[in-house]
Amino acid sequence: MTKKKILISQPTPTLPNSPYYDLASRYDVEVVFRPFIKVVGLSAKEFRQQHVSILDHTAIIFTSRHAVDHFFTLCKDMRIVVPDDMKYFCITEQVALYIQKYVQYRKRKVFFGATGKIDDLLPSMIKHKAESYLTPLSDVHNDEIAKMLDSKNLKHTECVMYRTVSNDFTPEEAFDYDMLVFYSPSGIGSLRKNFPDFEQGNIAIATLGPTTAKAAREAGLRVDIEAPSPQFRSIIDAMEDYIKRNYA
Repeated sequence: MTKKKILISQPTPTLPNSPYYDLASRYDVEVVFRPFIKVVGLSAKEFRQQHVSILDHTAIIFTSRHAVDHFFTLCKDMRIVVPDDMKYFCITEQVALYIQKYVQYRKRKVFFGATGKIDDLLPSMIKHKAESYLTPLSDVHNDEIAKMLDSKNLKHTECVMYRTVSNDFTPEEAFDYDMLVFYSPSGIGSLRKNFPDFEQGNIAIATLGPTTAKAAREAGLRVDIEAPSPQFRSIIDAMEDYIKRNYA
Protein backbone atom coordinates (compact mmCIF):
# COMPACT_ATOMS: atom_id res chain seq x y z
CA MET A 1 0.00 0.00 0.00
CA THR A 2 1.36 3.42 -0.97
CA LYS A 3 2.14 5.69 1.96
CA LYS A 4 -0.50 8.38 2.36
CA LYS A 5 0.70 11.95 1.89
CA ILE A 6 -0.69 14.83 3.97
CA LEU A 7 -0.16 18.53 3.25
CA ILE A 8 -0.10 20.75 6.34
CA SER A 9 -0.62 24.33 5.14
CA GLN A 10 1.66 25.81 7.79
CA PRO A 11 5.40 26.47 8.06
CA THR A 12 7.66 23.62 9.17
CA PRO A 13 7.66 23.43 12.99
CA THR A 14 10.76 24.76 14.69
CA LEU A 15 10.54 22.14 17.46
CA PRO A 16 11.24 18.45 16.83
CA ASN A 17 8.43 17.25 19.08
CA SER A 18 5.58 18.56 16.93
CA PRO A 19 2.45 16.36 17.24
CA TYR A 20 2.37 16.19 13.43
CA TYR A 21 5.68 14.31 13.42
CA ASP A 22 4.32 11.95 16.07
CA LEU A 23 1.21 11.36 13.98
CA ALA A 24 3.33 10.59 10.91
CA SER A 25 5.49 8.15 12.82
CA ARG A 26 2.66 6.26 14.51
CA TYR A 27 0.55 5.79 11.39
CA ASP A 28 3.28 5.64 8.72
CA VAL A 29 2.02 8.62 6.75
CA GLU A 30 4.10 11.32 5.08
CA VAL A 31 3.56 14.85 6.36
CA VAL A 32 4.61 17.80 4.19
CA PHE A 33 4.60 21.38 5.53
CA ARG A 34 3.80 23.83 2.78
CA PRO A 35 1.97 27.13 3.57
CA PHE A 36 -0.71 28.21 1.10
CA ILE A 37 -0.42 31.79 2.31
CA LYS A 38 2.36 34.11 3.43
CA VAL A 39 2.49 37.42 5.23
CA VAL A 40 4.29 40.35 3.58
CA GLY A 41 4.85 43.82 4.95
CA LEU A 42 3.71 47.07 3.40
CA SER A 43 6.38 49.28 1.93
CA ALA A 44 7.08 52.63 3.56
CA LYS A 45 5.37 54.34 0.61
CA GLU A 46 2.23 52.21 1.02
CA PHE A 47 2.11 52.85 4.75
CA ARG A 48 2.47 56.62 4.36
CA GLN A 49 -0.68 56.66 2.22
CA GLN A 50 -2.66 55.93 5.40
CA HIS A 51 -1.48 59.25 6.90
CA VAL A 52 -0.70 57.70 10.26
CA SER A 53 2.11 59.15 12.38
CA ILE A 54 3.67 56.43 14.53
CA LEU A 55 5.34 58.94 16.83
CA ASP A 56 1.99 60.57 17.63
CA HIS A 57 1.31 57.47 19.74
CA THR A 58 2.67 56.43 23.12
CA ALA A 59 1.57 52.78 23.20
CA ILE A 60 1.41 49.93 20.67
CA ILE A 61 -1.04 47.01 20.74
CA PHE A 62 0.47 43.84 19.30
CA THR A 63 -1.88 40.99 18.37
CA SER A 64 0.77 38.70 16.83
CA ARG A 65 4.47 38.27 16.17
CA HIS A 66 3.79 39.30 12.56
CA ALA A 67 2.60 42.65 13.90
CA VAL A 68 5.81 43.01 15.94
CA ASP A 69 8.05 42.19 12.97
CA HIS A 70 6.36 44.52 10.52
CA PHE A 71 6.02 47.39 12.98
CA PHE A 72 9.73 47.50 13.73
CA THR A 73 10.65 46.81 10.09
CA LEU A 74 8.58 49.78 8.92
CA CYS A 75 10.08 51.98 11.63
CA LYS A 76 13.55 51.04 10.41
CA ASP A 77 12.64 51.61 6.76
CA MET A 78 11.22 55.05 7.58
CA ARG A 79 14.14 55.89 9.91
CA ILE A 80 11.82 56.27 12.87
CA VAL A 81 13.49 55.93 16.26
CA VAL A 82 10.97 54.37 18.64
CA PRO A 83 11.17 56.20 22.00
CA ASP A 84 12.49 54.23 24.97
CA ASP A 85 9.36 55.04 26.94
CA MET A 86 7.00 53.55 24.34
CA LYS A 87 4.60 51.09 25.99
CA TYR A 88 3.62 47.75 24.45
CA PHE A 89 0.37 45.86 25.09
CA CYS A 90 0.54 42.27 23.81
CA ILE A 91 -2.17 39.68 23.34
CA THR A 92 -0.05 36.90 24.90
CA GLU A 93 3.12 36.54 26.94
CA GLN A 94 4.77 34.83 23.94
CA VAL A 95 4.22 37.95 21.83
CA ALA A 96 5.48 40.13 24.69
CA LEU A 97 8.69 38.12 24.98
CA TYR A 98 9.14 38.27 21.20
CA ILE A 99 9.58 42.04 21.46
CA GLN A 100 13.06 41.34 22.88
CA LYS A 101 14.12 40.72 19.28
CA TYR A 102 13.89 44.48 18.75
CA VAL A 103 13.93 46.33 22.09
CA GLN A 104 15.07 45.77 25.63
CA TYR A 105 12.33 44.05 27.58
CA ARG A 106 11.17 46.05 30.60
CA LYS A 107 8.20 44.94 32.63
CA ARG A 108 7.22 48.52 33.39
CA LYS A 109 6.47 49.14 29.72
CA VAL A 110 5.37 45.71 28.43
CA PHE A 111 1.95 44.32 29.32
CA PHE A 112 0.27 41.09 28.22
CA GLY A 113 -2.95 39.18 28.69
CA ALA A 114 -3.41 35.73 30.20
CA THR A 115 -6.08 34.27 27.91
CA GLY A 116 -4.97 35.30 24.42
CA LYS A 117 -8.08 37.45 24.00
CA ILE A 118 -7.77 41.13 23.26
CA ASP A 119 -10.31 42.15 25.88
CA ASP A 120 -8.05 40.59 28.53
CA LEU A 121 -5.77 43.61 28.00
CA LEU A 122 -8.49 46.13 28.87
CA PRO A 123 -7.74 46.43 32.61
CA SER A 124 -4.10 47.28 31.86
CA MET A 125 -5.06 49.78 29.17
CA ILE A 126 -7.62 51.47 31.39
CA LYS A 127 -4.89 51.95 34.00
CA HIS A 128 -2.99 53.81 31.27
CA LYS A 129 -5.93 55.84 30.03
CA ALA A 130 -3.76 58.81 29.05
CA GLU A 131 -1.89 56.82 26.40
CA SER A 132 -2.50 57.13 22.67
CA TYR A 133 -2.75 53.60 21.27
CA LEU A 134 -1.66 52.38 17.83
CA THR A 135 -2.63 48.92 16.58
CA PRO A 136 -0.73 47.44 13.59
CA LEU A 137 -3.06 45.10 11.69
CA SER A 138 -3.29 42.86 8.67
CA ASP A 139 -5.24 43.97 5.62
CA VAL A 140 -7.81 41.34 6.67
CA HIS A 141 -9.20 42.34 10.07
CA ASN A 142 -12.38 43.26 11.89
CA ASP A 143 -13.32 46.24 14.07
CA GLU A 144 -13.15 44.33 17.37
CA ILE A 145 -10.21 46.25 18.79
CA ALA A 146 -11.48 49.66 17.70
CA LYS A 147 -14.91 49.00 19.22
CA MET A 148 -13.37 47.75 22.45
CA LEU A 149 -11.19 50.86 22.85
CA ASP A 150 -14.10 53.12 21.91
CA SER A 151 -16.20 51.54 24.65
CA LYS A 152 -13.62 52.68 27.24
CA ASN A 153 -13.05 56.10 25.66
CA LEU A 154 -9.41 55.34 24.94
CA LYS A 155 -7.57 57.31 22.28
CA HIS A 156 -6.54 54.97 19.46
CA THR A 157 -5.59 54.48 15.81
CA GLU A 158 -5.63 51.31 13.72
CA CYS A 159 -3.41 50.91 10.68
CA VAL A 160 -2.49 48.22 8.18
CA MET A 161 1.18 47.20 8.23
CA TYR A 162 1.12 43.80 6.55
CA ARG A 163 -1.04 41.70 4.26
CA THR A 164 -1.80 38.05 3.67
CA VAL A 165 -1.16 36.87 0.11
CA SER A 166 -1.26 33.58 -1.74
CA ASN A 167 1.95 31.56 -1.54
CA ASP A 168 1.84 30.38 -5.14
CA PHE A 169 2.88 26.90 -6.21
CA THR A 170 5.40 26.47 -9.01
CA PRO A 171 4.78 24.21 -12.01
CA GLU A 172 7.53 21.91 -10.72
CA GLU A 173 5.81 21.25 -7.40
CA ALA A 174 3.97 17.95 -7.25
CA PHE A 175 0.45 18.17 -5.89
CA ASP A 176 -0.21 14.54 -5.10
CA TYR A 177 -1.69 14.66 -1.62
CA ASP A 178 -4.28 12.44 0.02
CA MET A 179 -5.21 15.06 2.62
CA LEU A 180 -5.06 18.86 2.74
CA VAL A 181 -5.18 20.60 6.12
CA PHE A 182 -6.27 24.25 6.25
CA TYR A 183 -6.15 26.76 9.09
CA SER A 184 -7.73 29.89 7.63
CA PRO A 185 -10.15 31.01 4.91
CA SER A 186 -7.17 32.59 3.14
CA GLY A 187 -5.69 29.13 2.65
CA ILE A 188 -8.87 27.99 0.92
CA GLY A 189 -8.72 31.04 -1.34
CA SER A 190 -5.11 30.26 -2.21
CA LEU A 191 -6.03 26.69 -3.16
CA ARG A 192 -8.61 27.97 -5.64
CA LYS A 193 -6.20 30.59 -6.97
CA ASN A 194 -3.40 28.11 -7.53
CA PHE A 195 -5.63 25.31 -8.82
CA PRO A 196 -8.79 26.82 -10.36
CA ASP A 197 -9.72 23.44 -11.83
CA PHE A 198 -9.15 21.54 -8.58
CA GLU A 199 -11.35 18.48 -8.22
CA GLN A 200 -11.43 17.03 -4.73
CA GLY A 201 -12.31 13.44 -5.53
CA ASN A 202 -10.87 11.21 -2.80
CA ILE A 203 -8.69 13.95 -1.30
CA ALA A 204 -9.67 14.56 2.32
CA ILE A 205 -10.08 18.18 3.44
CA ALA A 206 -9.39 19.06 7.09
CA THR A 207 -10.20 22.50 8.52
CA LEU A 208 -9.48 24.24 11.80
CA GLY A 209 -12.10 26.69 13.00
CA PRO A 210 -15.66 27.40 11.85
CA THR A 211 -14.73 30.21 9.44
CA THR A 212 -12.27 27.95 7.62
CA ALA A 213 -14.84 25.17 7.34
CA LYS A 214 -17.43 27.66 6.07
CA ALA A 215 -15.01 29.00 3.44
CA ALA A 216 -14.23 25.47 2.28
CA ARG A 217 -17.89 24.58 1.85
CA GLU A 218 -18.63 27.86 0.08
CA ALA A 219 -15.78 26.99 -2.31
CA GLY A 220 -17.59 23.75 -3.14
CA LEU A 221 -15.28 21.50 -1.11
CA ARG A 222 -16.27 18.54 1.03
CA VAL A 223 -15.03 18.94 4.61
CA ASP A 224 -14.07 15.49 5.87
CA ILE A 225 -12.28 16.52 9.07
CA GLU A 226 -13.35 19.47 11.19
CA ALA A 227 -12.10 20.82 14.50
CA PRO A 228 -12.85 21.87 17.09
CA SER A 229 -16.03 19.84 17.45
CA PRO A 230 -17.96 18.19 20.27
CA GLN A 231 -15.97 15.03 19.54
CA PHE A 232 -12.52 16.51 18.85
CA ARG A 233 -10.99 19.54 20.54
CA SER A 234 -7.90 19.68 18.35
CA ILE A 235 -7.16 19.22 14.66
CA ILE A 236 -4.59 16.55 15.58
CA ASP A 237 -7.23 14.44 17.35
CA ALA A 238 -9.64 14.80 14.43
CA MET A 239 -6.92 13.87 11.91
CA GLU A 240 -5.87 10.86 13.96
CA ASP A 241 -9.43 9.54 14.04
CA TYR A 242 -9.74 9.90 10.26
CA ILE A 243 -6.36 8.27 9.63
CA LYS A 244 -7.23 5.30 11.87
CA ARG A 245 -10.53 4.80 10.08
CA ASN A 246 -9.30 5.30 6.53
CA TYR A 247 -5.53 4.84 6.24
CA ALA A 248 -4.55 2.34 8.93
